[in-house]
Amino acid sequence: MLLLLETGAWITRERIKGYSILLISSYVVGFTVLSLTLQGNLDWMGRPFGTDFAGFYTAGIMVAEGAPAAPYDLGAFIARQEALFGAQAAVFSWNYPPYFLAITRVLASLSYLPALLLWQGVTLALYLLMLHGWLKPPFALLGGAAFPAVFVTLGHGQMGFLIAALFGAALLALERRPLLAGALFGLIAVKPHFGLLIPFALMASGRWRALAAASLMVAAMTAAALAAFGAETFAAFLDSLTFSRVHGIEYSNTGFHKLQSAFTAVRLLGGSVGLAYALHGLLLAMVVATTFWTWRSPIDARIKAASLMTGAFLATPYVFDYDMMLLAPAMAALVDYGIERGFLRFEKSFLALVFVMPILARSIAMTGFVPAGFLTSLLLFVLIVVKARQNAGSAAAAFA
Repeated sequence: MLLLLETGAWITRERIKGYSILLISSYVVGFTVLSLTLQGNLDWMGRPFGTDFAGFYTAGIMVAEGAPAAPYDLGAFIARQEALFGAQAAVFSWNYPPYFLAITRVLASLSYLPALLLWQGVTLALYLLMLHGWLKPPFALLGGAAFPAVFVTLGHGQMGFLIAALFGAALLALERRPLLAGALFGLIAVKPHFGLLIPFALMASGRWRALAAASLMVAAMTAAALAAFGAETFAAFLDSLTFSRVHGIEYSNTGFHKLQSAFTAVRLLGGSVGLAYALHGLLLAMVVATTFWTWRSPIDARIKAASLMTGAFLATPYVFDYDMMLLAPAMAALVDYGIERGFLRFEKSFLALVFVMPILARSIAMTGFVPAGFLTSLLLFVLIVVKARQNAGSAAAAFA
């Protein structure tokens, strides 16, 4: 058994295909059964189908009604959401920058369920198309669709597919089309806390054209949002950040078991807010330094890509299990590199553990108070650093 885990010989092409088909089939059956329980737009638990997407849709409706700043007023937002879905329905908050309001306005031009299907279908297709650039079939489509974070993201109607697609596509384009890569990096500002490491990576590698394009994209998005929604909307967003920080992160009204960061791992285990900030800050400094070194060194582009995407996941304290979608292209880059250059001991088996973790992380944290999602993501980053050092050593030896 230990030998199988060490070599990863138990992970065969046939098993990957078989397990992927089994997982995808279970997702289809699960959502089919859930859809049969719908009463209007609500499921059997009284939640809007797609849960978090109800917040996206409500924001879009408020924009359509001529009140783009209103989603940042929690009382007004909850009242409008209850008017749309019923006072008995679960409610979901809005804490996204004004850039995303343009997308929600388009979605709100449809009725709720068609809007949800359009959002999920388009962003899932973009994610799978991006993944095809990192891995060849059947791994890209079957393995990518079977990744359990897909199920979690579909259940929440969240942005996991979009952020993974933008990150992965930007890194694929970076070498040959730096301006396109920079523009794609800039679009990540719709969920800006995932972009913390991007400037460090681009500066370390001297990708000045990409960095300029990213900056111009954010500037253009800001100008467009100001023109469309007004300065008062940005002011309302900035004013809402304190509430989001306190109730979304420090005391988490959604539950620490759903979040997957170093900060919330400390809070889950009973640590103070101050200790959580200190330890998360220490990890952030280490991740920034490691990312800068990795991107400055003559290391394979696939390892650099994996380090940036995994580091981006670890860098923010506000990261959920559906955000583990970002680990899909990171793992794809590592698998592609491993197929060509070889895998480390236990690497294949560990990647299999990371693969299944999104469906387990929330339950393990809730029942056992173990931040398994964060810990496996941290170990994935350590694995990438080990591979980076190994690759850098090989590169240095080749030029010796």
